[in-house]
Amino acid sequence: MEDKLMKETNGMNRRQFMQTSLAASAGLVVGAKGLSQSTQVRKSEMKVGLYGITLLGIWFRGKAATLEEQIKIAKKLGYDGVEIEGKRPHGNPLDWPTKRCKELRVIADNEGIPIYGVAANNDLSSPMPEFREAQIAYVKDLIRMTADMGGKTLRIFLAWPGITKHPQLAKYEVAKDIWKYTHAKFSEEETWGWCRDGVAECTKYAEDAGVILALQNHVPVIRDYRDVLKMVSEVNSPNLKVSLDVWALDEKTPEYIQTAAMAVGNLQVVSHFGDDIYDRNAEGKVNGAEYYKYFIGAMHEIGFKGYLGYELCHPLPIENGQTVGIEYAQRKAQEACEFMKRMIKETVRV
Repeated sequence: MEDKLMKETNGMNRRQFMQTSLAASAGLVVGAKGLSQSTQVRKSEMKVGLYGITLLGIWFRGKAATLEEQIKIAKKLGYDGVEIEGKRPHGNPLDWPTKRCKELRVIADNEGIPIYGVAANNDLSSPMPEFREAQIAYVKDLIRMTADMGGKTLRIFLAWPGITKHPQLAKYEVAKDIWKYTHAKFSEEETWGWCRDGVAECTKYAEDAGVILALQNHVPVIRDYRDVLKMVSEVNSPNLKVSLDVWALDEKTPEYIQTAAMAVGNLQVVSHFGDDIYDRNAEGKVNGAEYYKYFIGAMHEIGFKGYLGYELCHPLPIENGQTVGIEYAQRKAQEACEFMKRMIKETVRV
């Protein structure tokens, strides 16, 4: 079933795909009879974006950057665009009526940093219908906000436990425990059905607004990319596509990465990276996880033309009894931008 889907998506088998991926990283192209040397490698159209969670003020000490500041920081650090975080103090739609959204869009356009999308922190899995309806209303207003800001995609979850905020340190654990307790007496099939119904309703609002919903391969309801594709198939809407993030894959071997990429194919519209970017080495080069070169090669081969958005979304170091400040987040964002642009250049030979 999986192999069939992969072949239908891109018209090549696994061996052909692996040859093509290796060829891309070596400056080669694959013809009908196999590998051949060529200087006319297809240019990559992937771009690097700054996802707003990085500057939201949840994980570092101090105030968040404003959305206007996020745009200017993104430009300063070399990013190609920004993805707005869909919650306070950034992009909660309650704070962003149409007029204000269009004003921010003008600022972004003037800086040459497009707002390519918005990210929802939604949970459509609650056993309580009132909770699910509130989340649908939230996503609907985010769809409106995305369109008003000129964005093309709204990243969504099926389920999202949330976080708890402390003046010095935000945590996932409390919210995760609450989510598990709430769902303990209900089957996975019931939870899946609630999510499917919620996504299906949201796609209708997205179609009206001309926005694409990008379903991310993110726990807890989704286990791997197959679950993402299952949901997309069941909802069956042209406005529901995929945000395949390599860091969230349950395996990160070259074969598994290329299998996931081929299965997703042209449904892929946006992606994220971040928690596995390391510091500079002795030569001043930023190091990152080895598997990104396989992911970038795979994205190139399926013709992905969207943004890879950097996100800093985990507890940060404590220095002198204090959580690090925004300067740390900006430094990591700069290193991440340099790393990913270099990775695209070296892997695809643009």
